[in-house]
Amino acid sequence: MKKRTYFAPSGGHPGQQEMLTSQAVFTEAYAFLPASTMRDIVTSFLPFWDKTRLWVIARPMTGFAETFSQYIMEVQSGGGSQRAELDKTAQGVLFVVEGAVTVSFMGQSHILQAGGYAYLPAGMEWTLINDGANTARFHWLRKAYVAVDGLDAPDPIIANENDIAPTVMPDTNGGWATTRFVDPSDMRHDMHVTIVTLMPGNVIPFMETHVMEHGLYVLEGKAAYKLNSDWVEVGPGDFMWLRAFCPQACYAGGPGPFRYLLYKDVNRHAPLGL
Repeated sequence: MKKRTYFAPSGGHPGQQEMLTSQAVFTEAYAFLPASTMRDIVTSFLPFWDKTRLWVIARPMTGFAETFSQYIMEVQSGGGSQRAELDKTAQGVLFVVEGAVTVSFMGQSHILQAGGYAYLPAGMEWTLINDGANTARFHWLRKAYVAVDGLDAPDPIIANENDIAPTVMPDTNGGWATTRFVDPSDMRHDMHVTIVTLMPGNVIPFMETHVMEHGLYVLEGKAAYKLNSDWVEVGPGDFMWLRAFCPQACYAGGPGPFRYLLYKDVNRHAPLGL
């Protein structure tokens, strides 16, 4: 099996000789943030996080994508937080793309390395520390949990994508697959974070148009992605942010796999009213 790779931004600052032209675009249907937009001057900071900065690449916005936020966290050696999540309604998913972190909850500690995944239920206290020598970078996706009477809250999950067999889409001969960290039939969960893989030449063969909002972060490879009425060329570190019902399709380029981290909201009624 080809070794999986995970793109992670490192910041920096463009020189004065750089051109201002960029693929970055924000439309009513989607936003596209190329990797080149993730510079030092657009980082943010969080209360009670030490030696940490982050890129906020998605946040709820009225009239756009309203269900989730997505950060790329950068934690230096010795950094982290003993008060990681301050919102008791927020569930979270962590996905590590570089280095390693130690996540602790319910009296146990878990080391997450590249490809590592953690699902952290709403209301559960947890901490995160980078006790290694190298900088760690990971995605942190947050969503307010929508509880349903009669359904238990989800349990925490610790996993690594390298230990999970991808689910192959029908009639694709293995060319299109999804790595799932949560059973799709588990109605306790109201969001999924998965990894989609398309081999060179494979496609999403129709214009998907659906109620789920999306965040798509390219981990590896390149493709032409159809977003609403536009074809956008995407590669490692690029981020696509789609509101509900934005038409979308994909044609994977080469020479290797095209892989992206995907968020979507699932398993709940559409809210009525404001």
